[in-house]
Amino acid sequence: MSRLNNHLRKTFLAGILSAVPLAVTGFIVWYVDNKTRFITQTLFHVQIPFLGVVIAIAAIYLCGLLATSLLGKFCLGIVDRVLSRVPILRQLYLAWKQIALTPGGTEGTFSRVVLIPDETGATHLLGFCSGRPLEGDPNTYCVFVPAAPNPINGRLYFVHREKCVFIDLSTEEAFKVVLSTGNYIPPEIGAAAKLLCPPLSVSERRDASLRAE
Repeated sequence: MSRLNNHLRKTFLAGILSAVPLAVTGFIVWYVDNKTRFITQTLFHVQIPFLGVVIAIAAIYLCGLLATSLLGKFCLGIVDRVLSRVPILRQLYLAWKQIALTPGGTEGTFSRVVLIPDETGATHLLGFCSGRPLEGDPNTYCVFVPAAPNPINGRLYFVHREKCVFIDLSTEEAFKVVLSTGNYIPPEIGAAAKLLCPPLSVSERRDASLRAE
């Protein structure tokens, strides 16, 4: 029963965090389109289809340009500090920030793409990492390894930095690998795999499995 409760809680939280940006974007588009129709109908007695949608998309694009500029980063820093201090919104905001995909990969759990060995050392796992070591242990990274083809599920590993190979690959490209179940493999992953220890022999894998048990 406890496993079912944990599964439901984790899945429900993942659903909320995934739905929040979609719901906010949908509401913005709907609101702008609704207001645009009202204004054009009031002033010109005509409704222009999809004008509000175009304006909303253009506004979101301009917000993206602002967010990537120096002024935008400064303003976002102020917003970040304010939201981090709001008692009710703080937990939800920090949880979303930890998994957020930001331009340039500077924030969140999915900021960096990494390759790590599995428990036996026989195979390699593709995961995501913030690129920052754990507080109190500068030699350990927290790595999330998503399941394929559903990246919402996965496993969390705490890996020594010597066993982590960071890949010069965008998070979007890494998600393509997961969603394609391996049908799409960029060459950067193969190059990173060579830096890890070579696969173990059958006897070495058996011994490693026994040690893991």
